[in-house]
Amino acid sequence: MARGQGTNQELSDVLNELWKLDVNRMKPGIDYKINLQGKAGFVSEGSNSARDSARAPLFSYVNENKLKSIDTYAYFINLLDNYEMSTGVAEQVTKEELKENNLFLDAILKTEIMKCAHRYLVRKGRAKSDPAQFKRQLYDIWFKLYRRDKSGGEDSCGFEHVFVGETKHGKEIMGLHNWVQFYHQEKHNHVDYKGYKARNNKDTPDEDDHVLNLQFSWNGLVKPVGSCFIGVSPEFEVALFTIVFLLSDERVANVKVKVDEYLLEIVVYRFGNSIGTSYPKMISSNNREF
Repeated sequence: MARGQGTNQELSDVLNELWKLDVNRMKPGIDYKINLQGKAGFVSEGSNSARDSARAPLFSYVNENKLKSIDTYAYFINLLDNYEMSTGVAEQVTKEELKENNLFLDAILKTEIMKCAHRYLVRKGRAKSDPAQFKRQLYDIWFKLYRRDKSGGEDSCGFEHVFVGETKHGKEIMGLHNWVQFYHQEKHNHVDYKGYKARNNKDTPDEDDHVLNLQFSWNGLVKPVGSCFIGVSPEFEVALFTIVFLLSDERVANVKVKVDEYLLEIVVYRFGNSIGTSYPKMISSNNREF
């Protein structure tokens, strides 16, 4: 991102509208609790040893019954076990999985967040007003399989990379930018949270933050710096990343936005007409002095 690049005001306005519409966002300290613990150390790219600055899990509590009682989360959780972890292993999409993809899209398209995102994209000339066409567009962006590893078949899709996570040749973690998946993987002892990432002491996050930069290992592989929204609904993330993706024709879209109290950089990589990866990076939060 170019230094001095200002905040995109129009996009910030739209994303704040989505933020206000996110009725399914979980409340920190009530619906879930996180335990930040220590600041993670530096890990060089490709290394899989990291000092553990957090002895306990990141999530000390999540109200799973509440998650499962909300359609968008329930269908989202169903999708998490539908993917092969390693790139280069061709994905086999069963009829059942196809149905689950569609149920998830149908559920999020009923939300005010997605309706608002759709209206905005139509206004910008980036989506058709017909809901069925918009759903097909979303399907291609998030669920259309593509070949990430040149040696194999169609082994990846936007949804898998961003929300589920995958590994490259069993040596490097890619994606896994979603808090529900992180919690599920942590609960099953596949993920080990190593601590939060911060540039300095003023940058120290708190338990109420809805965005977090963090370090973790997944099945023994270390992700030196990861980032994700915490507590937000699946529809909020799909809406936000879809808007940033569709507004840019660049291979990498990099925008600076102010959402609620957070100054964020939203990064979206394009893979043809699909999302390659997308994630938020916390720059600062105005509940702390900088």
